[in-house]
Amino acid sequence: MSSLLQLTQVIGVGLVLLLPLANPLTTVVLLLGLSGNMTTKERNHQSYMAAVYTFAIMTVAFYAGQWVMNTFGISIPGLRIAGGLIVAFIGFRMLFPQQNSIDVVIEKNQAQKHVRNETNIAFVPLAMPSTAGPGTIAMIISSASSFYKNSFGLEHWVMLVAPVIIFFVIALILWLCLRSSGTIMRLVGKGGIEAISRLMGFLLVCMGVQFIINGVLEIVTTHAGV
Repeated sequence: MSSLLQLTQVIGVGLVLLLPLANPLTTVVLLLGLSGNMTTKERNHQSYMAAVYTFAIMTVAFYAGQWVMNTFGISIPGLRIAGGLIVAFIGFRMLFPQQNSIDVVIEKNQAQKHVRNETNIAFVPLAMPSTAGPGTIAMIISSASSFYKNSFGLEHWVMLVAPVIIFFVIALILWLCLRSSGTIMRLVGKGGIEAISRLMGFLLVCMGVQFIINGVLEIVTTHAGV
C-alpha cells in the first residue's frame, strides 16, 4: 500500500470519528444565538478564532495527552471507559434534549441587543466545549495512545502528518460553516439542524458504547494474560 493511500485512509477514518463529536452545525446555531449584536466583520473574526482555538486544542490533546496520562497514572482502558461514558452521555443529551438552551440564549440575546457586548466567544463556548469538548478530547487522547502503541503498519511520516491534517480539516470545516452560518440556517432550517443533531447523537451513543466495550475487553485480556 502506498504511503499516500495510507495517509488518505487515516485522514478519512479520523474525520469519520471526530466530525460527529465536533458537530459544527450545533456550533453554527450557537454562534447565531450569541452574535446577534455583532457586525459581520466581528462575527467573521470570532469564526476564524474559534477555528484556530479548535485546532490548537485538538493538537495539544493529541501530542500531550500521553504525558498527562503518565503524570496522573491514568491507564488506557480507564481512559477509554471514561471517554466512552462521556461520549455516550453527550449522545443521549443530543438525542433527548431536556431544554433547548440555544433558544434561551437567542431570547436573552434579543432582549439585550441594545447592549454592546465585546466578549470573546471564540474560545468559550464555540471552541470549547461546543466543538472540542470533553468527548472529542477523550477520543483524541485515546486514539493517540493507540497510535503510539501500535503503528498499524503505517509509515512513520504518515503517523506524524495525518493527525495535524485531520485537525486542520476539522478546523477548516468549522470555519467554513461558521462563515456561512446565515446561509446554512436559511437552507437547512432550525428543524433540519435539530434532526441532524439527533442523528449524530445516536451515532455518538453507539461510539461511546463501543468505546466502553473496548476498554473492558482490554482489561479482561490484560488480566487473563497475567
